[in-house]
Amino acid sequence: MLSDKKNSTFSKITKVVVWVMLVAMLGAALVSAYVGIAGAL
Repeated sequence: MLSDKKNSTFSKITKVVVWVMLVAMLGAALVSAYVGIAGAL
């Protein structure tokens, strides 16, 4: 691993983007499941 500032910044941004995508997918799954259950009731 190179300890360049650009590289560390890029890895930080990548981690943030990955976390945002994971949270968004989990949120969408929870919302769709909730809507599906509410629609079934």
